Amino acid sequence: MRLTSFSDFSLRLLLYAAQHPDRLITIEEAATAYDISRTHLTKVANHLTRTGFMKAVRGRSGGLLLARPPETIRLGEVLRTTEPDFAIVECFGDLEACNLSASCRLRGVISDALASFLDTMDRHTVSDLVASPAEPAARTAA
Repeated sequence: MRLTSFSDFSLRLLLYAAQHPDRLITIEEAATAYDISRTHLTKVANHLTRTGFMKAVRGRSGGLLLARPPETIRLGEVLRTTEPDFAIVECFGDLEACNLSASCRLRGVISDALASFLDTMDRHTVSDLVASPAEPAARTAA
């Protein structure tokens, strides 16, 4: 299984905001810190704002901040909104194109694995990802 860049960047932006709880962050500084396209990060920020994970403050001195405390934002919750689907194999899609679907046991095994993955992600929050002072964090914008 591979997460999309959109999910990766979403988690990074939430992490960056959690690392700077005392101020608004900008897309420009987060894009620089993580070496991510500003345009792509803008789409991510819009999604996170629409889904209630972040708040946007408009205006000249505006920026972004977490909409909720980082310890309440579960990683699985974020991934469920950022991943278009979890169709790991063809038979998970809408078309159910597999000829063996009536007798295939692989689908159940993969479904269990996906559920375990999401359960694990649900046990962790954004605050779990915030580096302690002794751990390296993202590059800070100059």
